[in-house]
Amino acid sequence: MPFFHGIKVNELAAGVRALQSVATAVIGLVATVDDAEAAAFPLDRPALVTDIRAALAKAGTTGTLSHALAAITDQASPVIVVVRVAEGIDADDTETNVIGGVTDGQFTGIEALLGAEAALGVRPRILGAPGLDTQAVTDALVTAAQKLRGFVYAAAQGTDAAAAVTYRGNFGARELMLIWPDFAGTDVFPGDAVARAMGLRARIDEETGWHKTLSNVAINGVTGLTKDVHFDLQDASTTAGVLNASHVTTMARMNGYRFWGNRTCADDAAWAFESTVRTSQALQDTIAQGLVWAIDKPLNPHLVRDISETINAEFRRLQGEGRLIGAEVLPLDMAANTAASLGAGQLALDYEFTVPAPLEGLTLGHRVSDRFYATLGDQLNRI
Repeated sequence: MPFFHGIKVNELAAGVRALQSVATAVIGLVATVDDAEAAAFPLDRPALVTDIRAALAKAGTTGTLSHALAAITDQASPVIVVVRVAEGIDADDTETNVIGGVTDGQFTGIEALLGAEAALGVRPRILGAPGLDTQAVTDALVTAAQKLRGFVYAAAQGTDAAAAVTYRGNFGARELMLIWPDFAGTDVFPGDAVARAMGLRARIDEETGWHKTLSNVAINGVTGLTKDVHFDLQDASTTAGVLNASHVTTMARMNGYRFWGNRTCADDAAWAFESTVRTSQALQDTIAQGLVWAIDKPLNPHLVRDISETINAEFRRLQGEGRLIGAEVLPLDMAANTAASLGAGQLALDYEFTVPAPLEGLTLGHRVSDRFYATLGDQLNRI
């Protein structure tokens, strides 16, 4: 060691790191259009839209793209990944194009959303194909959402509420919310409700957070519905009540139109609420991406402590913001962390979290009483 007479300071990279929340308000839109500018919207390739109004000028007038963009921009101005697909010679051909696949090593259709992060640097998490979401397309969107840790909004196909409820039985995915009926008006298109749901979801994420569901937030640009929906805030035996009981989101008119329903298509009650699924997804990616610094560091007690405290610090922040009821990293389970596994560089940590459930039902006790007559004299003296 060379001679050194003095003080030398070594900078040690240890301790708690702040975690950066992932962007959850990025929309993944699959749409058809024949007359869009090819440079702005290349066929079957993910295209990044950061200025929706500028994109609308290049989106053409045929197909679903311009209509979907207009419905989204009524709600918010989020980042959008657009995949333009070709209109087929018939409905089946169009459906095949929308679903897509892999051609010469390149993803097409819905599959192209999976390549968006590598190509554009953003990951779409709010997925939909408004006006194109047949059952097969919705299934393909759900598969993509499961890979992207995203969420799908799709139409519940059916000419009436009973048919929509029956259609709901085709799905069991927690990454899916079905919506019935559609919006009506002079400037809307089949699939308008799904497009507005995607835009509203992005707006809620930006303004409130992923812990708030789509339900009971005013929707911009809506003047009517394609089907009649009986809604009564105090009666569950209505069209809206039947749809919600079957986990189909519908619409209500109270100071403007609002989506009404919090439920996913999950076959597991633990994931019934949209907010639970999206909170889980946001936590997974925030924690995983925020701990990249720890990978390949020497596995010693200091590293284990730093990882645990980093996660717990993020949990405390989210709890303070009301996004979590509570959460914590559990004590190290030595049964899952044997000497052999730790020696092989494998560490297993568990954490628990509680998501605030949406206040879906409020019961008020309503009683008639004569007890306030006891103060009638005092009330008269104050007149």
